[in-house]
Amino acid sequence: MAEVVVAGILFVALVVYVLTGGADFGGGVWDLLATGPRAPAQRRVIARAIGPIWEANHVWLILVIVLLFVCFPSAFALVGTALHWPLTLMLVGVVLRGSAFVFRTYDSRRDSVQKRWSRVFASASVFTPVMLGISVGAVASGAIRTEGGVYTSGFFAPWLQPFPIAVGLFTLALFALLAAVYLAADTEEPELQDDFRLRALGASAVVFVLAWVTFFTAHTGAPHLRASLVGGPIALGMQGVVGLCGLALVGSLWARRFQVARILAAVQVVLLIAGWGHAQFPWILMDELTIHDAAAPQNVLVGTVGVLGAGAVPLLAAYGWMIRVFRRSRLSGAPSPESIEANPE
Repeated sequence: MAEVVVAGILFVALVVYVLTGGADFGGGVWDLLATGPRAPAQRRVIARAIGPIWEANHVWLILVIVLLFVCFPSAFALVGTALHWPLTLMLVGVVLRGSAFVFRTYDSRRDSVQKRWSRVFASASVFTPVMLGISVGAVASGAIRTEGGVYTSGFFAPWLQPFPIAVGLFTLALFALLAAVYLAADTEEPELQDDFRLRALGASAVVFVLAWVTFFTAHTGAPHLRASLVGGPIALGMQGVVGLCGLALVGSLWARRFQVARILAAVQVVLLIAGWGHAQFPWILMDELTIHDAAAPQNVLVGTVGVLGAGAVPLLAAYGWMIRVFRRSRLSGAPSPESIEANPE
């Protein structure tokens, strides 16, 4: 059915956003936590990695929002109402982070100015993924409820609960893990590679702990999701593969196989999101609204699939070419704060 196809496209767009934009947010986490004599060099590597295409990565989040609005309007209305606060705060964080990154790069070189924009950039990079994870946790918890078509759960109760907050922290740790692995793989200086390698190993441990915290809080916070995650051979098999990927990732980082670690980190994240999608299907809002009930008329869905099919070719071609160009000229499109001349006062 067309709604299942659209839901699959929405899922793929979310996965791509996590692998690209999520890693950018994780870079901001390590910008905040940069320490030691190589802290300026660490921030320079982060700025170079983020700089060229980081704004373009938001196209996948925009696609998720547009598809939800056009193809599942009732779900969009419920999510927008129930999660008005965390989604608004997430939007504010996206804007603050982007503005601070640009101002830090092109504003005055004075230490006070640079520190101010660095604090805003790093703080927003930490805050925004937490709000995204809290929103996802609230959607998966089954706490968003209606009676007679009227929303009844309040503006705070669905997301100010242990399970959504645990998902928010887990999301932040996952983004930080992706960023550390990517940065270790992209850095050629051995000392900086070791810095990001140690951060990636630490982030792996935090992800492991928070995964179990999230699982335990789901016992009361998202019981149906939790039951689906362990309720069948497919679900259990996916959990086992995720665990094996995590162990292999740690082993590759320990052995300094950074390109292998990059692939394993991406696969682990894809499998984690796939496990969530499998456990929640066919609910778009757990225990409240399925993708079939929330779907727009078939002509809208079919038309959307056709437009997406036609538009995917130029979009993916342009996106892939952009990545290739900036990977071949690593510094030309991403001037770091340390490499730009001071602006006239």
